[in-house]
Amino acid sequence: MKKTKADVPDDLRPEYKRSDFGVMVRGKYASRLKEESNVVLLEPDVAKAFPNDEAVNKALRYLLEIAEASSRLTRHTSAPAP
Repeated sequence: MKKTKADVPDDLRPEYKRSDFGVMVRGKYASRLKEESNVVLLEPDVAKAFPNDEAVNKALRYLLEIAEASSRLTRHTSAPAP
C-alpha cells in the first residue's frame, strides 16, 4: 500500500509565487563550507585530557613554543664556528 503525501499547507502569501525564488539546489554551499571549516575531531582518549577548546589551544601553543625554541637551539649548535 502506497503512502500518500500529507497535504502541506501553503504558507506563502498570495503575492508570492514559487517561480519568483528561482531554482533551489540542495547543498549548494556545502563544499565551500567544508573547505572553510577547520573543525577537528579528537579521539576519545585525547578529548578526556582537554575539557574545552581553550585547553586544547593552550596546549598546542605551548607545543609550538617548544618546537620553535628547539629549532633555534638546533640551528645555533649546528652552525659552523667562525
